[in-house]
Amino acid sequence: MSTETFLKEIQAIGEKFLLKLQKLPKAEPVEIVCFCVVLLFIVTVLVLMIIACSCCCYSCCGCDGHPATRSRKSQVRPTA
Repeated sequence: MSTETFLKEIQAIGEKFLLKLQKLPKAEPVEIVCFCVVLLFIVTVLVLMIIACSCCCYSCCGCDGHPATRSRKSQVRPTA
């Protein structure tokens, strides 16, 4: 898929979304609830992706932006 095609698809989705938002005040209650559920699902997925990516970056890079060095775990042996 070329960049131009992708941008046209995104623009078409955006136009459909805006059209749906414009028609929402006149919609039936069931349609409003369905739209809100779908919107809530999309927002939840995006928030979870952001949290997952930030946790992954934090564990890989640490706070200072440099890769975290993994320390070797040493086994503790009891003294005789």
